[in-house]
Amino acid sequence: MAERSASPRTMTRGRHPSSPAPGAPPRPANRRAPAAGRRSAGPKPTPRPAAVHRLARLHTATSLAVLVGILCAFGLIMVGSASPIISLGLYGSPWAILIRQAMWMGVGLGALLACSRVDYRRWRSIRGPLVIVTLGLLVLVLVPHLGVAAGGSSRWIGFGELRLQPSELMKLAMAVFAADLLARRADRTADPKMVLVPVLAVLGISSVLILKQPDMGTALVLCCIAFGILFMGGVPMGPIVKVLLGFGALAVVVGLADPYRRDRILSFLNPGANKSGSGYQVWQSLIGLGSGHLFGLGLGGGRQKWGLLPNAHTDFIFSVVGEELGLIGAVLVLALFFAVAWFGFRAATSAPDRFGSLLAVGVTIWITSQAVINIGAVVGVLPVTGIPLPFISFGGSSLVVTMAAVGILLNIAAQDRSAHTVPHLRRRASHT
Repeated sequence: MAERSASPRTMTRGRHPSSPAPGAPPRPANRRAPAAGRRSAGPKPTPRPAAVHRLARLHTATSLAVLVGILCAFGLIMVGSASPIISLGLYGSPWAILIRQAMWMGVGLGALLACSRVDYRRWRSIRGPLVIVTLGLLVLVLVPHLGVAAGGSSRWIGFGELRLQPSELMKLAMAVFAADLLARRADRTADPKMVLVPVLAVLGISSVLILKQPDMGTALVLCCIAFGILFMGGVPMGPIVKVLLGFGALAVVVGLADPYRRDRILSFLNPGANKSGSGYQVWQSLIGLGSGHLFGLGLGGGRQKWGLLPNAHTDFIFSVVGEELGLIGAVLVLALFFAVAWFGFRAATSAPDRFGSLLAVGVTIWITSQAVINIGAVVGVLPVTGIPLPFISFGGSSLVVTMAAVGILLNIAAQDRSAHTVPHLRRRASHT
């Protein structure tokens, strides 16, 4: 009779002391078992996988919540420091903008807590209505007397202080739609018609409507969300690269066709040459950053916010951070966003299912890409696009929608992965 193959246990390196040595005669069957109180000489038992996963999920969710809380508190402080002059001129009180920011942050906190308690899988059931309603709102923004214009752009719908910016809601709709599509068609990612075309259709329509506002910065963030999910979802690199080149060429054409955008794009290349015209804002921003040196001028001691730097409390608040808190303060802000990205992708890699992984990727790329685009414009390495710095800049719907997205991310991070079958994101190597 053929000899039985060795089991996985006998192939292991170590051997339990109670097992017989190789070649030794078998021990008697009636050998007495060790006494109940006698300590076994075997290796110590490892913790249960479920407990390990549960602790890891708690650590990731808690870390994300703490990081976002620090960014929001820091943002409230910086808005209070950057806004007294403009607030006094617009509302007659140096605290009016700070009070509005605190109110919006309270609404955002409520949205974060609500979304963190709703199972993220429920978002899949409203993916279609969410996209359709948001696209409808983007159309209404462009209708005269319905859209609210400010600063040369028509981006809001509503009245008074109760305004909604549909382009912010489109970021969430894009993340949910693309994540659901790639989760449902995971076995057909190699076919561009099944995955790439639907995502690009939603991206193209929404980007055109947003560029009409005009709002090139939000359109860039939408592209980052869509292509980030496509890449992490396993779509082959070839079609992605071709589409990226096409979108890049189109962005250059759109940017150069409009005189306002063209001036902004060209001025960032040499802001000093246009410091009294299109490059004025970036030039003043660089002056503020340079004045801060290592430790800054002190909280509240900045000079650029006294009417020299436009939008100091919104798009260019990072310049105020560098001026008042110095290089150390600016680096700490960058470190906080890097940590958010780290824990966001950590939540994505260990989410309970493919949809959760891709949705976490979309939200993380949303926050980090918007931070990179904003800070890049402030330091003069990217064109000015007019998007806020997440959690720190003054804003209403932008802050609320971003915090709601963080609530979804926290719900994904808090899920117990051990209770589900976990299909990992496909490795890129399988498509290259």
